Amino acid sequence: MLDDLKLIHERDAQDTLGIAERQWQQLGHEFEIFQDQLEVNNIVYAGMGGSSLAALVSTSWPGYDKPFEILRGYDIPGYVSEKTYFIAASYSGNTEETLSALEQAEAKGAQIAIIAGGGKLVEIANQKGYPLALLPKAEQPRYAVFYNLKALLVLLSQAGLLTDASALEDLAGAADFLKQAVQPWLPTVPTDKNPAKQIALEVIGKSAVIYAGPKLWPAAYKWKISFNENAKQIAWTNQFPEFNHNEFMGWTQQPVQKPYAVIDLRSNLEHPRVQKRFEVSERLLSGKRPAPIVVQTEGASLLEELLWTIAFGDFVTIYTALLNGINPAPVDLIEKFKKSLDN
Repeated sequence: MLDDLKLIHERDAQDTLGIAERQWQQLGHEFEIFQDQLEVNNIVYAGMGGSSLAALVSTSWPGYDKPFEILRGYDIPGYVSEKTYFIAASYSGNTEETLSALEQAEAKGAQIAIIAGGGKLVEIANQKGYPLALLPKAEQPRYAVFYNLKALLVLLSQAGLLTDASALEDLAGAADFLKQAVQPWLPTVPTDKNPAKQIALEVIGKSAVIYAGPKLWPAAYKWKISFNENAKQIAWTNQFPEFNHNEFMGWTQQPVQKPYAVIDLRSNLEHPRVQKRFEVSERLLSGKRPAPIVVQTEGASLLEELLWTIAFGDFVTIYTALLNGINPAPVDLIEKFKKSLDN
């Protein structure tokens, strides 16, 4: 089925496979942002769902030399003050949790910046003169992660808060790598030569459980979201070494034929003890859980490995959606839920 290009075109009505293929272009987008240099003690990034993904990636690469917190909720931490750089991010610009947090941050006198594609956040930024990174149009927020990452790094750079001075240059340079990396996963590549299609066939009808070490965990979380929203399949994620302190035992008693697909995202850049934990866990859990699907990341740097893994997960989950007989793009029930909250 996954080699039937006509059927793929019919089911993938919004061309999400094309969006996934062209993600590399997002890394070169130029944002017109005006941001002063700042002296702050900490950074808080408020965003929900797909809008928080770029911030999560940034904690792994390029990282921070100041306390950095991702806020996924209505209320801000008590430490927010005029010495806080507060970034409110929402693709729609109307996410109620983020708007609530922004109002509280304003009351505390925090230094504000906005990342949005429209809506109330853009109106607020224009009215109050906040630095604004205006996101280009995307089919869904989860398909704008690399736009969002670029916007975040530009804001941080202009504010004098970017730890790695070469990060923006490195991000732009990674575009060519990503453009080439996705070629083996395209729909024109047959299943017997396409690892993304092969994994989709393994996970169809199962709940995916994705594991990674700390460096790749942002990518694992993106896989989880993509399984939820693209494939409409429940999925979970956890990271090593925390896994070995609790969840490890959860696999030990039930029959091995569990309705799960275990996916290990492995990187040689992880701490050596984390790499060994993957190997020992796989050996000790053999016969107690489904054998893991091991995805060994590719790339010459942590940034390239993160981009590669995120993009690979997009293709895997889109193909899984097509196997499920559904259009990957819409998230109708989420939209219905949002409207129901106001009734």
